[in-house]
Amino acid sequence: MMKPFRSLLPCVLSSLSLMATTSLMNAADPLVFVSSFAPGDKGGIQAYHLDLPSGKLTPAERTGGVENPFFLALSPDHRFLYAIHAKAFGGKENEEAAAYALEGSEGKLRLLNRQSTKGSASCHLETDATGRTLLVANYSSGSVASLPVLPDGSLAPASSFDQHMGGSGVEPKRQDGPYAHSFIVSPDNRFAYSADLGLDQILCYRLDAAEGRVSLLSPPSVAAPPGAGPRHLAFHPGGKWLYAINELANSVTRFDWDAGSGALTAGESISTLPDGFTGKSYCADLKITPDGKFLYGTNRGHDSVACYRVVSDGHLERFAIVPSLGTGPQNLAITPDGRWLLCANMPGNNVVVFSIDAGSGDLRATGDPVPQTSPACIRLVP
Repeated sequence: MMKPFRSLLPCVLSSLSLMATTSLMNAADPLVFVSSFAPGDKGGIQAYHLDLPSGKLTPAERTGGVENPFFLALSPDHRFLYAIHAKAFGGKENEEAAAYALEGSEGKLRLLNRQSTKGSASCHLETDATGRTLLVANYSSGSVASLPVLPDGSLAPASSFDQHMGGSGVEPKRQDGPYAHSFIVSPDNRFAYSADLGLDQILCYRLDAAEGRVSLLSPPSVAAPPGAGPRHLAFHPGGKWLYAINELANSVTRFDWDAGSGALTAGESISTLPDGFTGKSYCADLKITPDGKFLYGTNRGHDSVACYRVVSDGHLERFAIVPSLGTGPQNLAITPDGRWLLCANMPGNNVVVFSIDAGSGDLRATGDPVPQTSPACIRLVP
């Protein structure tokens, strides 16, 4: 026998309240995508929900069939995700950039298409501010390329390509030729910059976002310190300075940026390691808080995160070096509110969430490290 509507009303209201609460919770919890740099079925992209009050990561959807997805990029409108796809990372064949559409709140990804990166050991991706161009750096082949993004988020074939040229650097085993390690866009979306570990240079390009093309500036590059091995780059939110983390020298170098011409001028470098450290260590990634007050860089070998204050003239003051709680910290991400720093320990097979003290910049791990196979890159979807 059907119950009277009045007796059902409390249950209905309770269910609606629960649905509303869940909806608000899901809306407030940003998605976090983390790539697993591995071949075959072990490779993939894991989505998490990040609880902003606590910093807790909760697994959501996992997308398999993405082989060796070393790096990820997100479209500005958060509708599309791009990933490296390589059956044999660093092999003779050119690798691919894969385009995915984000579907739903659980991090489900739908493959749109793949396009050649025009190089080998593709290691870095970034979209421009319009979302119409995807930039890619190819490490082993020492080149960069740009791929136009179509209206549906899929990728067109590369529209421009530049093969880095030059001799060897100070370290013959690591700098016997060009090794492009990153490719990023300037804050005004007019320029792009590629860190080349092998050449000890930052190569400078003009970006035509409407056409999805890049072309070298004149002068085409700025020198990093000899033997530095620049790897990743980050612009300060204020737009005056570009910072490079140097894989071989274990340091961070500041460059002054001329927004008019796109030219860079090298400044000072500061170590990422404690005084007296004699072991082997290699830097990987750096990130700056949205308010521009703090910069963090990773040490693989020392297995730590170096913490810096950014003073008014762009100089860095190192104030702490914090254990990464895993082996080989590969990649970092900072939430848009500046409260949380996420660290992917790739050979350590875990992801760690640190709270950021808004006043001091101090890092404090929250909860236990989250296990994941070979995490290589973190992307936040606010």
